[in-house]
Amino acid sequence: MTMKVRIKKLHKDAVVPKKAHKTDAGFDLYCTETSIDWAKQELLCHTGLAFEIPEGHAGLIFPRSSIANKPLMLHNSVGVIDSDYRGEVTAKFVITDAREFLQNDGGYHPGDRIGQMIIMPYPEVEFEEADDLSDTERGAGGYGSTGK
Repeated sequence: MTMKVRIKKLHKDAVVPKKAHKTDAGFDLYCTETSIDWAKQELLCHTGLAFEIPEGHAGLIFPRSSIANKPLMLHNSVGVIDSDYRGEVTAKFVITDAREFLQNDGGYHPGDRIGQMIIMPYPEVEFEEADDLSDTERGAGGYGSTGK
């Protein structure tokens, strides 16, 4: 069954998200305009789109793999778009190397693909306090406890 997600264009150049390949998990998001806050070394990319994500689902915004070739990092690693949010979806990037950013004509420009969105269901969760948790082979081992 195909999920219907309503989209509202907020900018004349907004592009409806699409997949590059049929089997891709994420839909590409396109830039309509950018702004830079040099005090915070941040690049803000607008998509010109608002979404009506179905209840029980969230839109997850991930960077594209091509970001490895840019002096940028998606500010919050993964953006979460809740089902009740109706504002414009944007992506904020940290400029990791201002000199390289300026030498290479910035990071993203209008018309560029800036990220990808995956719409995922999430379960209803109820937390239950307990005095003990079940035993596992790993136990409480964290940070590197399973080897290098």
